[in-house]
Amino acid sequence: MEDVQNRLNKPLALGAVVVALILGLFVGGALDIGKRLFGGPDPETVASSALQSMRAQNRLVPFVARYVSVVSSRQERLGGLVSSERTLILPGDVRYELDLAQLGPEDVQWDAASNTLNVTLPEIEIAGPEVDLAAAREYGENGVLSVVTDADQALDRNNRARAVADLRKQAGADVPMRLAREAGRQAVERSFALPLQAAGFDNAKVIARYPTEGTPVTEPLDRSRSYNDVLDEARSR
Repeated sequence: MEDVQNRLNKPLALGAVVVALILGLFVGGALDIGKRLFGGPDPETVASSALQSMRAQNRLVPFVARYVSVVSSRQERLGGLVSSERTLILPGDVRYELDLAQLGPEDVQWDAASNTLNVTLPEIEIAGPEVDLAAAREYGENGVLSVVTDADQALDRNNRARAVADLRKQAGADVPMRLAREAGRQAVERSFALPLQAAGFDNAKVIARYPTEGTPVTEPLDRSRSYNDVLDEARSR
């Protein structure tokens, strides 16, 4: 009886496999037909979704740099008979930001002929400097003027204002600005390219440009002097 039951079960099992294969082929064919009829996501839709995601980030910080300012102030009275001099070494960090909230649909255009997504970026903004007071160093001469007046305090205030202005000037120099712009460009291009590739548009290109496009980056960022060099210079003065 058991042998008869086994013989009956084999055709039933084989029939189930055949039915499953037929259903699989039918479902797969239906999906393929549906894809042909209705198509997958278009690049404009993918780009629009990526744009909304980026706008939600608000601000992007593609580049951060650290600078060191060395400034000195001197005060003399009585024709130079009495004087006081103070030197300040002040490091500070600067962030280079992109305000992604400024990106609008008109800044993201798909060119079907060249399979390219063109993005117009907002200009890089400089935030800071955030001065590192813990690492700041002040040096000065203990002259007669510093003893009888508040010359040292006045010179320190003047040095701090000049140092902050100098840090901003360094941050806005051509080389770091070019590097910051290039870092921002690459970050935005990746943010649009990855969703397009995930949606199957492997050949799509993303080109991001600034409204006032500058020259490409060809020079490395100038390195700040080491603290030892800065301290040696201050001591020698």
